[in-house]
Amino acid sequence: MAVEQGLADDYTQDGTVDLKGNPVRRSQRGGWRACSFVVVYEVFERMAFYGISSNLLIYLTTRLGQGTVTASNNVTNWVGAVWMTPILGAYVADAYLGRFWTFIIASIIYLSGMSLLTMAVSLPTLRPPSCDQPNSGHCQKASTLQLAVYFGALYILAVGTGGTKPNISTIGADQFDDFHPKEKKQKLSFFNWWMFSIFFGTLFANIILVYIQDNIGWTLGYGLPTIGLAVSIGIFVVGIPFYRHKVPAGSPFTRMAKVIVAAINNRKLPLPRDAKELYEWNFEEYTKKKKFRMEATPTLRYVRM
Repeated sequence: MAVEQGLADDYTQDGTVDLKGNPVRRSQRGGWRACSFVVVYEVFERMAFYGISSNLLIYLTTRLGQGTVTASNNVTNWVGAVWMTPILGAYVADAYLGRFWTFIIASIIYLSGMSLLTMAVSLPTLRPPSCDQPNSGHCQKASTLQLAVYFGALYILAVGTGGTKPNISTIGADQFDDFHPKEKKQKLSFFNWWMFSIFFGTLFANIILVYIQDNIGWTLGYGLPTIGLAVSIGIFVVGIPFYRHKVPAGSPFTRMAKVIVAAINNRKLPLPRDAKELYEWNFEEYTKKKKFRMEATPTLRYVRM
């Protein structure tokens, strides 16, 4: 009987499953064993991304022959796309494909964009000839084809990051069961290491990769980030047998709208003295149904009408 109880306790309580939809055991999947792959992935991925973005303005002005204003505007537009596409990527993951498959598909797109970008700075037919005096106004500017290939690669990369950026951190968070006290504490530690991996990868890119691009060459300066991204995806794939997954839960916008409508309809109801009365079920029922219960806080009490 004790063995059966121990086996039951070993199964996660937050609804996570394996790729086939079967319940998972915490002793076999998830935890730091799975998150180690995710953290190392992020180091290499941030190296790759900032290896391109940190010196983008310099490449547009010195190699593609664009003016400072035009180049700055192009960089701003691209960065805006990079930060807008995650909204779509998060929606697709939550409503349809799930985080894992959205991430895998987006990673392929991401790597395709990086590879095309490396080709655009390496092949003579896809880049303007080198110029000793880039600011003299006498250098040959990029052709329409060369601009189309380069910017096309940049925006393919932006689409790829839209699917990876919002999902990789949540994949890491999914490896810890909020209904298990020890794992709940470990999740906080995960996000500390997650931020460290981001800053470490960014620091390496801004110091080492930018130096290589400025002093050795753009082919190597773009090739290394591309290789780094390929390595990061490979590291993530190696960890597949250890990951926990959460199934798509439908559109988050629909759930948000329901909360807003309910808040408006109930705005004049008195608050209960006991916070437990705010919930439809008790804590044990939430655990049984494998649903996450968000704890009530007094933080936004001042906005009550």
